[in-house]
Amino acid sequence: MKIIKRDGHIVDYCPDKIETAIQKANLEVEESERVTEQQIRNIIKYIEGLKKKRMLVEDIQDVIEMRLMALGKYVLAKQYITYRYTRELVRRSNTTDLSIKELINGESEYWNTENSNKNATVVTTQRDYLAGITSTDITRRFLLPEDIVKAHDEGIIHFHDADYFAQNALHNCDLINLDDMLQNGTNINGVMIEKPHRFLTAMTIATQLITAVNSSQYGGCTITLTHLAPFVRSSYENYVKKYKTRGMSKDDIEKYAKEDLKREVTDGVQTFQYQINSMTTTNGQAPFLSVCMYLGETDEYKEELAMIIEEVLKQRTAGMKNEKGVYITPAFPKLLYVLEEDNIKPKSKYYYLTKLAAKCTAKRMVPDYISEKVMKELKKNEYGEGECYPCMGCRSFLTPDRSISLGNIAKAKNYVEGKGKYYGRFNQGVVTINLPDIALTSGKDMEIFWKVFDERLELCHRALQIRHKRLSKVTSDVAPILWQYGALSRLEKGESIHELLHHGYSTISLGYAGLYECVKYMTGHSHTDGGKGRDFGLQVMQHLNDACKKWKEEEDIDYSVYGTPIESTTYKFAKCLRDRFGKIKGITDRDYITNSYHVPVFEEIDAFTKLKLESEFQRLSPGGAISYIETPNLENNLDTVMEVIKFIYDNIMYAELNTKSDYCQECGYTGEILIDDNLEWYCPNCGNRDHDKLNVARRTCGYIGTNFWNKGRTQEIKERVIHIDNKDDE
Repeated sequence: MKIIKRDGHIVDYCPDKIETAIQKANLEVEESERVTEQQIRNIIKYIEGLKKKRMLVEDIQDVIEMRLMALGKYVLAKQYITYRYTRELVRRSNTTDLSIKELINGESEYWNTENSNKNATVVTTQRDYLAGITSTDITRRFLLPEDIVKAHDEGIIHFHDADYFAQNALHNCDLINLDDMLQNGTNINGVMIEKPHRFLTAMTIATQLITAVNSSQYGGCTITLTHLAPFVRSSYENYVKKYKTRGMSKDDIEKYAKEDLKREVTDGVQTFQYQINSMTTTNGQAPFLSVCMYLGETDEYKEELAMIIEEVLKQRTAGMKNEKGVYITPAFPKLLYVLEEDNIKPKSKYYYLTKLAAKCTAKRMVPDYISEKVMKELKKNEYGEGECYPCMGCRSFLTPDRSISLGNIAKAKNYVEGKGKYYGRFNQGVVTINLPDIALTSGKDMEIFWKVFDERLELCHRALQIRHKRLSKVTSDVAPILWQYGALSRLEKGESIHELLHHGYSTISLGYAGLYECVKYMTGHSHTDGGKGRDFGLQVMQHLNDACKKWKEEEDIDYSVYGTPIESTTYKFAKCLRDRFGKIKGITDRDYITNSYHVPVFEEIDAFTKLKLESEFQRLSPGGAISYIETPNLENNLDTVMEVIKFIYDNIMYAELNTKSDYCQECGYTGEILIDDNLEWYCPNCGNRDHDKLNVARRTCGYIGTNFWNKGRTQEIKERVIHIDNKDDE
């Protein structure tokens, strides 16, 4: 008998190979599940008894599986199938080689523009990307079902962060419980870190903790300055004590202590800013950090907190020096400024801080603004109380705390019974649904649209379940800084994190993209029309929320609708749509699709109308959302900035202003670096096109990018219209 191999070659039949394969499977099961040598010989005789002149190798393997099951050896049959599948994977060509070669040689457009905050030519980033290529390959071949991989490749869904998924220990973003770590001590790499006794030390330790935490996950993290405010008081008390021992008068003690404290706050903030921007995490970039400034988080240390906020805003407005010694806009940390009664009204005590924030925004694009008023209307805990808290990273918001009545499941040392807990909570990961693809697949048939929508939602659901199940195997040992030493919990060594994945403690995100294109194709209207388009857009958003609610109730997992910050994926989705459906005017004729619920970047609309309109959709994106407006240079028009800020406070939970403050190293031009018709960046003053000599900062998807973008995102940036007419600068 001749055997036809998979590649078509014909070889002689060899019974020894059959015996070897079955024996290898035999060794992987318990003795009671094994077959005897005689039974193996009988299987071989059965194959030979078929008296075939030729057999496909796959057919022989099918016969072996059938005979094993006929003997009642189901466990062994399963093991043989696994062995067979593994051998098949080994036979496949290595899919990572080309990607690795292109990355190392700098030939990959994808890796060169995958992340606007990573430089793919430097060794630390390449090391992260090399690991990512391997992880992606393992994820595709071993960890995800073929239909999910196929849907991802076709741009029907996007399985985020596959480059980190091979490690079952990594989660997305979080709010660091810095208060617990600083007040109660922590541990980094086996070194005990005790409670600091002064502000400068606390700021230094904070940067080390942030870098360690960011290196143990793949998403963004957030801290609040409130957790650092007590150490300002500690420093002041130390200075008072020092001058008391010198026998100075009360007035002099107070005077010199305040002077020393002011210097220390300045030094501490500078230390923090420099270290965050100069440190590199294992992800190959500076820590992806957001810093919250929320006066309402404390009564006891409000004055100290105000001092820190003031200094952070002043130093951020100044910027950081580039290699030429010129002050430019840094990407991180992202700043989050909470608007509240104490700082929004002209006569309120901390209005001066909001004015500083406005000046900083006009110059450096940050801070972003969270409305305490609107957030408390939208985010209510299980007792019906409105709460205000920052996002994790750029836009991921936790759902209101449903775990209050469960008690201290994270075993945090700073837990307060009966109070909502946000710091120490996290997100498990994201899968995004491509809304325009659903619309185009339906051919404008509404019945088909909702049917396909549900099918795609279930595909996302299964992919999210895989994410959840992978994390559910994790024990606290995989990242002690997160799970044992206070960043997210204080679990025992070897303890499972499983409980923290349920009961509303953490979220898992159903992302979505392209609401505008979806609505436009189905109705002929933009979702901004205030009529048919708007109504259908809200229906689509509600359907996403209904699905998450159903899954949440069935599984006690906090599924949440998330307006995905698709950076490179916007280009991928656009290309896939065009490949599948051709070039359709106004739908697939650009190299990008619109982020989340946003008004499309090319649609003419004023700032206030845009924010008000988007606020309605932001409410239906509880797991993550941010709105923005594009502005000209407003450094000389801060009254307009303040007007926008006040509008945000009254109307929308989370929003930002996108300004421009670029720099050309060739000629010293400061202003807006432009994009030509070929999507190339250039200096309008001297024509310089060298990326290495252009400092460009643009809001990408809620965060600032400084390393340029792929073709799709660059086109989107080029087509952005201005939402404010800066008449004072005309």
